[in-house]
Amino acid sequence: MGLWTVWSIVAVICLFVQSNAQVEDLSLAPREDTTADPGNATILTVLSEGGNRSSPLLYGIMFEVRSITRKLLLLVLKLIYLGNGSLRYLTSYSPIRLALKPLGDGGIHGQLLQTNGFQGSTLGLTAYKPIGDVDISADSAFPVSEAIASSLAVQVPEGETKYVGFANTGYKGVPVVNATYRSEFWMLGDYSGTLTLQLVGSESGIIYASHNLTVESTMANFTRHETKFNSTASPDGNNEWRLLFDGSKIAGSWLNFGAIQLFSPTYHSRKNGLRDDVARVVEEINPSFLRFPGGNNLEGLQISNRWAWNQTIGPVIDRPGRESDWRYPNTDALGLDEYLWWCEDAGMTPVLAVWDGKSYGRIVSGKDLKPYLEDILNELEYLLGPTTSTYGKLRAQNGREDPWKVEYVEIGNEDDLTNGCDTYPDRFMQIYNTIHDKYPNITIIASTIKRPCLPESPPPGIIYDYHYYRMPDDLVAMFNIWDNQPRSQPVIVGEYGARNTSKTDGVFWSFMQSSCSEAVHMIGLERNSDVVKMAAYAPLLQHFGYTQWSPTLLGFDSTPDSITRSTSFYVQKMFSTNRGTTILPVDSTSDFGPLYWSASRANSTYYIKLANYGENNQTIQAEVPGTKSGRLEMLSGPKEGYNTVRNITIEPTVNNATSSNGRYKVEMPPWAVAVLAVS
Repeated sequence: MGLWTVWSIVAVICLFVQSNAQVEDLSLAPREDTTADPGNATILTVLSEGGNRSSPLLYGIMFEVRSITRKLLLLVLKLIYLGNGSLRYLTSYSPIRLALKPLGDGGIHGQLLQTNGFQGSTLGLTAYKPIGDVDISADSAFPVSEAIASSLAVQVPEGETKYVGFANTGYKGVPVVNATYRSEFWMLGDYSGTLTLQLVGSESGIIYASHNLTVESTMANFTRHETKFNSTASPDGNNEWRLLFDGSKIAGSWLNFGAIQLFSPTYHSRKNGLRDDVARVVEEINPSFLRFPGGNNLEGLQISNRWAWNQTIGPVIDRPGRESDWRYPNTDALGLDEYLWWCEDAGMTPVLAVWDGKSYGRIVSGKDLKPYLEDILNELEYLLGPTTSTYGKLRAQNGREDPWKVEYVEIGNEDDLTNGCDTYPDRFMQIYNTIHDKYPNITIIASTIKRPCLPESPPPGIIYDYHYYRMPDDLVAMFNIWDNQPRSQPVIVGEYGARNTSKTDGVFWSFMQSSCSEAVHMIGLERNSDVVKMAAYAPLLQHFGYTQWSPTLLGFDSTPDSITRSTSFYVQKMFSTNRGTTILPVDSTSDFGPLYWSASRANSTYYIKLANYGENNQTIQAEVPGTKSGRLEMLSGPKEGYNTVRNITIEPTVNNATSSNGRYKVEMPPWAVAVLAVS
């Protein structure tokens, strides 16, 4: 048994124990369904005075997608005794931090070709194939740059007379739409003449785009080539990008190609930007913040492959990439600046996490942390420093003259897990003092809320991060978890969600019960949004061809129009796009459960959020004095109803709401979420 496998088993055991203890500490138990007589309405009277100020950053996103290999999970299950004998229990209560894959490459990042830099040790020639009678291989003898240590060698046999080359099939296909594409690559070898770039159906052979460009290449150095071309749309995602050249000019010799890239239109037309269609659907949620560069993506399997900010900036050709968590490569083409451009373009507040000495293989603390403190200061100078500073000048060289606006910095990720707790007080205070002394206006976030993992006397003004994934009943039971949180100790719920564990891996879905439980919990968050400053459902994205952790807010693949919004996506959108600035008191004629509610106001508009977490219809009479009209948005469906790829059967309906006396009747079917917005 290899060292990595042994370590993985130990990590899962630790995670299971800690996550299981977390559930016990909270004394979670499903709420009783105390459904009243369906003929009796629950009267909710919204008071116009009192209440508390709501956080303007409450609803945001964190960028990470999880995956865990089934073989490893089954091996672990053979070695771990589960108290209730249930795989469902383990996968629903534990985040299972074995393989957390940020879906940048092949996901929200716009670059569509896989293995373009040959980073990592597992992919080999994945996604590449020869076109014509040629041999292709990964060639470390001719690295493209100091950072990218291999290129693709294309060996052409003697006597070749045809156009030959190679193809890249992307991430289980290349999305081919009616749009203008940008492609670039680096080339080495003696070749003067025409290259042809194509987008082609892999099985059909249909050519959707074909573009010629003239190049001059020599054996002296790699040269960069960039071009744009138009394409018609493919009906499916089974497509590939091809590069062809005149084989007669290279017969008996070879050419090398490196760092090939293909972009369809990008979000806000950024170079090296995000995939526009995916980013615009994320934008629909109206997120107020982005927590990045993920959770476990930050830490690294070893210190050497942590998320190192200075290896994610500048030209992609100078970014080495890394063996990411867990044993898959990450190009880091989606880097520090790209995250911040995303924040600026989408109007999100950045919540930056800095590496705090904890990797999965080793933890550094005490005096050994000093070099990494300097690294954090360098990163902050890059982000915030003037162009006259060393790193501020580098930022300007990379295309950003003005300093970035970074007001929140989180120290580490989940330091209550994977053996981080004991040393976190020391590491936290070292990093806190380092940042606070130089940048006193930055708000610091601790990566845990657990008291034993924190300094004995935490400094004032920090925020505490808490993550949890639960079965639907248990998430509902956490409805009032923040009611008694000391108001001097604000929190961020950096990751939360209800899990559907009907399958051990693969693609499965948010369903109405789970999404309704999230709405109940979000009502609890909103009622306490004077102290709950931020909250992010996680994970955000999944590529259907690679998913091993579900559910997520939305998913997609290489097929046109494949982006699928889950029922949880709609709940997030409904809550985030209907926000008040003040949370208002509500007088009611019944207790919470199975009906839950909150009320808020922004200027003259009142928002009442409702969730029916039960099997029976609920009738609500909402009284909002002084209002006359508005709209009722509602999401409802069968308890186990869900949306699948290109088959969205559950989505919100919107109806007008009018009243002459400020009273509105709302009929809530079972497993329904609604927002009544009236003015």
